[in-house]
Amino acid sequence: MTAVDAALLEKLKSYDTPTICNALEIIDPARRLTGFTVRPLICPFPNLPPIVGYAKTASIRSTHTNEFDPRKAREQRIAYYEYVASDPAPGIMCIQDLDGHDTGFGAFWGEVMSAVHKGLGLLGVVTDGSIRDIDQWAPGFQALCGSVMPSHAHVHLADFGRQIRVAGMVVKSGDIVHADRHGAVTIPAHLAGRIPTACDLLARKEAVILDMARAPGFNIAKLKEALAKQDEIH
Repeated sequence: MTAVDAALLEKLKSYDTPTICNALEIIDPARRLTGFTVRPLICPFPNLPPIVGYAKTASIRSTHTNEFDPRKAREQRIAYYEYVASDPAPGIMCIQDLDGHDTGFGAFWGEVMSAVHKGLGLLGVVTDGSIRDIDQWAPGFQALCGSVMPSHAHVHLADFGRQIRVAGMVVKSGDIVHADRHGAVTIPAHLAGRIPTACDLLARKEAVILDMARAPGFNIAKLKEALAKQDEIH
């Protein structure tokens, strides 16, 4: 894991996640097929701005009881919270639900967990599992989830700090993650510094089309003209 400058993270927050995906495609064409969520996720707070931070990873189960005894389960939970609170910061929690066809059966996330993780400095959560307590959720703490459910069932940690897969996106602990209402994407640290330039190029190319499409008198001839001008922008 390589941390990047805090100012760069702040800059990346000014772009939405689709724009980040587009920029990564310019920088590394292979990223058209990897590194982002590929299954729908629910965003109960769509008006929150994009979040950018370092992945804290974990996996959960909820369809059966924790195999650990209460003492060991508590020790695991404390170790998990210590991991969540550790550098690098800010963090984004990324959690894979391991219950297969019953993914989301019990919610790990609700009023208490959102408040605790926000208090420990995290910006939000990306999970294919479920959440609940929408009305009591920690204000400003973003969430992308696979479902919204009423019960926590037997939900418990399976593991943390290891590579996981959330909605098709492979995430390692410490990866840079960008997320908003559209989904999430991982950003290789060595490419992060090139993203603003790529985003600027994208904006200039799109502006040629958008300006003409939104102007009175737009037609197929003007579209051809705009496409020709777009090809001249590098």
